[in-house]
Amino acid sequence: MGAPAHGSDLRTDRPERSRRALVAGSVGNFIEWYEFGVYGYFATVIAARFFTPEGGSEAEALVRTYASFALAFFFRPVGAALFGRLGDRVGRRPVLIMVIVLMTAATTLIGVLPTYDTAGALAPWLLTFLRVLQGLSAGGEFGGAVSVMTEFAPPGRRGLYGSWQSFTVALGLLGGAGVAALLATVLTEGQLGDWGWRLPFLLTLPMGLGALWLRLRLDETPSFESLREESRPERPPGREVAKAIALGAGRVMGWAAAGYTFLVVLPSYLQSSLNATFQQALVATVLANLGFAVTIIPAGVLSDRIGRRPVMLTGALLATVLAVPLLNLLQNTGTSNAVKGGAVFVAGAVVGLMAGPGPAMLSEMFPTSVRYTGLGLAYALSNAVFSGCAGLIITETIKRTGSVDIPAYYAAVTCGVSVFALLTLRKEPVRQGS
Repeated sequence: MGAPAHGSDLRTDRPERSRRALVAGSVGNFIEWYEFGVYGYFATVIAARFFTPEGGSEAEALVRTYASFALAFFFRPVGAALFGRLGDRVGRRPVLIMVIVLMTAATTLIGVLPTYDTAGALAPWLLTFLRVLQGLSAGGEFGGAVSVMTEFAPPGRRGLYGSWQSFTVALGLLGGAGVAALLATVLTEGQLGDWGWRLPFLLTLPMGLGALWLRLRLDETPSFESLREESRPERPPGREVAKAIALGAGRVMGWAAAGYTFLVVLPSYLQSSLNATFQQALVATVLANLGFAVTIIPAGVLSDRIGRRPVMLTGALLATVLAVPLLNLLQNTGTSNAVKGGAVFVAGAVVGLMAGPGPAMLSEMFPTSVRYTGLGLAYALSNAVFSGCAGLIITETIKRTGSVDIPAYYAAVTCGVSVFALLTLRKEPVRQGS
């Protein structure tokens, strides 16, 4: 699909509205990724509390934990389709209010769930149900948030505004890692396993209430208002939209897979495969997310100047080439901690080159009339397959093959596929009106 149409390039001339949209769009994304990060960081603890009946092994419990993790991602496309259609019909603002309420409620309830010891086989089912609700709300979050941020963006700054969506991913993951690291430091292992793991989920309640307040003050986007004024707004053919969704999913495949491999799955991998401590794994994760955060906004700004294609292609190519060498540095017992820290920092930085321009790139693939649905589905489908399954695929494949190089192969192959999809992007810089 080509350039946005039907008023999708109208921009507000009130900077305060743009800034308000940027904050309101970003805050829900922060909460979403904070929670998904916390779940990943505490995967081994959650496995022991919810998925280890008597006689079950730790490896089996971890696989079941990641299966629940993946299930939430597979409900993201459902949420993207459901909330996306609503967002394209009734507006971005009311739907974004709905999804933040759902996400906050589901995440907070995880913090009060009974464990397997208390509720038996009901416990993992309750956890899985709440993960499904989180998946639905997360599916509706991305399309709406990116639509709001890019439709309010001043001319020539969609890359910058869209990059804040990815930046809040880094902030959310760092926030989750910081809370997990703090709890691991101040609590004993027994306290952490008994009740300490609940605290990060309960913290979502005040954050969610703050996000709700911001979204209640949000204006509808000028692009959607313009579309609503049309008596019979034209919608592109369904086949054309489906092709754009598939292409968009391919373009962000590497971002999804490498991002989750390096930024979320890494802690459990380091503990289960390389015998790292919980604290060491969290430090590595913080460094990877710092590298991720450092490059996101500069990459978005650069894409406004030279185009989305060269920036995202650079990130995908570097991830393809560097995945195995970087992982080998972590595996080498003779490698200093400083070098290992640098390796995970670089891994995160490379993902940031794809994540910075990614939201704007997806937004520009769809006209206003189907943007919420289209970009939300492209992102959700890619994440369902290549992010949500990352932990499950990597853990199960390592278990079956004994190869500790699996994470690197996984990231390299998916980023390699993204290279070919990104080659279809136009070469010239994205200009006003495009």
